Amino acid sequence: MTVTARARITAAPGGRLPLLAGEGPLALRRTRAREPGWAQVTTVGAMSGPLGGDRLRLTVTVLPGAALRVTSAAAMVALPGRDGAQARYDTVLTVGEGGVLHWLPEPVISAAGSALRMTTRVELAAGAHLVLREQLVLGRADEPTGRLTTRLTVRRAGRPLLDQELDIGPGAPGWDAGAVLGGHRAVGQVLVVDPERMNEPVAVALPGPAAVLAPLPGPGALATVLAPDGLALSRQLTGIAERMTSGARREPVAV
Repeated sequence: MTVTARARITAAPGGRLPLLAGEGPLALRRTRAREPGWAQVTTVGAMSGPLGGDRLRLTVTVLPGAALRVTSAAAMVALPGRDGAQARYDTVLTVGEGGVLHWLPEPVISAAGSALRMTTRVELAAGAHLVLREQLVLGRADEPTGRLTTRLTVRRAGRPLLDQELDIGPGAPGWDAGAVLGGHRAVGQVLVVDPERMNEPVAVALPGPAAVLAPLPGPGALATVLAPDGLALSRQLTGIAERMTSGARREPVAV
C-alpha cells in the first residue's frame, strides 16, 4: 500500500508558528530553539519509508522577518516497495525578505532495491538568508545502493541561483565513475546564501581531500563533499558549514 502525505510549516516573526501540520510519515514537532526570536521544527518519522510508490510533499514558508531552523530526528531510509515503483519526496522552501532559514535534515539513506526521486525547490527574496545541508548515503552497512535521483533548484529575487541534479545507483549512467562519485559511498553539500556577508565572490577552495567550495552568482556559495561513509561525510560537512557561516546573521531582520 502506497502513501500520499503532505506537511506544511509557516514561520512568523517572534518565533511563532502559525501553521504546523503533518500527516503520515511527515510528523512535525516544535522543538526548543537556541536563539531568541527563532522557531525550530523537527521532523519525526512516524512510519517507515518512503517506500516505493509513496508521494510525500513538505512545504515551508518563512514569512518576512522570521527565522526558522528545521531538523530531523533521524536519518530517512528509502526502502523498496512491492512492485519496484519509484517514491517521490518533494520539498518547497520559501523565504521572505529579511527571513532566515536553516534547513538541516539528517541523511537520506538509499537502501538496496529502492527507487527515490527527491526535489527541493527554493524561492528566496533578495534579502533572505539560507543555510541548506544535504547528505546522501548510498546503501546501509554492507549493501549496495538503490536508485536515488535528487534535484535542487534555487531562485533569488526571481532569478536562478542554482539548478543541479544528481542521479546515482543502478541504471544511472556513469554514476560511480571517477568524474562523479569515484567509489565514494556518501555525498553531500552545504549551500549558504547571505546577502550581507557575500558581497564579494567567494574564492574557489578545496576544504577537504574530496571537497570543493565554489561561489555562486550573487551572495552565495556551495560546498560539495564526497566521503567513504555517512559519518565521515557528516563530520566534514559540519566543519565546512561552521567556517562558511562564521559571523553569519543570527537574528532575523525586522521588516
